[in-house]
Amino acid sequence: MSATEQVVAKDGSSPLPRSGFIAEHGLWNAAQEEAAAQVLETIERRHLRRVRIGWGDQHGIVRGKTLTIPEFRRSLVEGKDFQFVTAIFDTTNHPIVPPFAAGNFAGVPELTGLPDGVLVPDPTTFKVLPWVPDTGWVLSDAYFSSGRELPFSTRGVYRRQLEALRALGYDFVAGLEIEFYVLRLDDPMLATQDCGWPPTPPKVSGLSHGFQYLTENRGDEIHELLTAIEDHLHELGLPLLTIEDEWGPGQIEFTFAPQRGLAPADDALLFRTAVKQICRRLGYHATFMARPAFPEFFSTGWHVHQSLAPLEDAGANAFTGTEPGARLSPTGMSWIAGLLEHAAAGSVFTTPTITGYKRYRPDSFAPDRVAWAHENRGALLRVIGEPGSPSAHVENRVGDPAANPYLYLASQVAAGLDGVQRGLEPPPPVEEPYKAERPPLPRSLMEAVDLLAADSFFPEAFGASFVDYMLSLKRFEIDRFLSHVTDWEQTEYFEMY
Repeated sequence: MSATEQVVAKDGSSPLPRSGFIAEHGLWNAAQEEAAAQVLETIERRHLRRVRIGWGDQHGIVRGKTLTIPEFRRSLVEGKDFQFVTAIFDTTNHPIVPPFAAGNFAGVPELTGLPDGVLVPDPTTFKVLPWVPDTGWVLSDAYFSSGRELPFSTRGVYRRQLEALRALGYDFVAGLEIEFYVLRLDDPMLATQDCGWPPTPPKVSGLSHGFQYLTENRGDEIHELLTAIEDHLHELGLPLLTIEDEWGPGQIEFTFAPQRGLAPADDALLFRTAVKQICRRLGYHATFMARPAFPEFFSTGWHVHQSLAPLEDAGANAFTGTEPGARLSPTGMSWIAGLLEHAAAGSVFTTPTITGYKRYRPDSFAPDRVAWAHENRGALLRVIGEPGSPSAHVENRVGDPAANPYLYLASQVAAGLDGVQRGLEPPPPVEEPYKAERPPLPRSLMEAVDLLAADSFFPEAFGASFVDYMLSLKRFEIDRFLSHVTDWEQTEYFEMY
């Protein structure tokens, strides 16, 4: 009898049954079964009234349903029905294909007609939301009614990369630095004429003056807000390390301790949705858009610090250099070589928005070409640590804060693993990243999509149908952008011609 089956509801009803969708298809491991029992105990002890069951969609946006406790208890046996029509939406819910056409996605006939799928909660991700009374929160994985995992589930894509890495004898370790802006919410723009598709953006005003990087006084001006976010993140159990004042007005960076496996991506997903909800409740607007369209606002980025831990020695670092003068081990150097080789084609996964490419400018603290360096923040990859350092690792500075966490990290694991398996060696490090003769990063999402479409590595690593799906999503987004007359065009041409 599993741990889940032993739990009796508070009202005295029968234990959870031994059969059901999850058990029938073997979708939980022992740790998840044990966690399910603990979740039900927490629900009773904390007197929770509802649980939000969430799924990280193709954009890294949480979608899901709010379940009553009896229905959530049932979902721990049968999963929860869910409409996979969300899988054909762009960021503002425009269908990228005719919704009821047959054969929309090669190799995924189950999506024809847009039937219900099943969300299967992962009990190991359960949290009690501190800003919502009596409410739990749990992530889920997406399956068809046959028990087959939705091939477009990005958490599944990342999990498979981690499994391939573990087969080689390593765990992936990632520490995150995520930047974002917070502004005062002056008008949410909820008049009916503003509720379009997409809606009118909210009207906002500055939270504080900027341009005094890491100045204590700037952080103190918004101490109450930062403390509210900090307290809630600690209650969620997120491994928060620092809260930092960044360059722009109301620009903030949160950094997190290194974690293994799925945890960094799961935490990034929860972090972004938590920050937006907490700020909105307090009268602010938080945005992870890479470059808000306000004068002198600096771009925001998402840096991933990464290394490998050998499975046979959990306390070791496979990147630590052991040879005299070596900052990284041969494994770490091959990992760098893999990241460099696949950086351009993988840009759709690290930088999925049109705005994100506006970060890649010379002397901007964001990379503009495929290069690595020792302790240089202008390079795509920054090697951190002296020779023999037990904390030696690589920082990738390419990321868009709006990136899907699972795809961003999956692209790192897939590329790095390829470098290790093939024994690749990187070119020499650069001293001046913005002047080095190295291949450029894509200048636009359009160029990035073309590079991915011509690539053979990521279709092999992630699956051809998944990459084709992502290309369809991004091409649809690009077409919508190109059909829109921008403010720049209006200013440039309207009076002159």
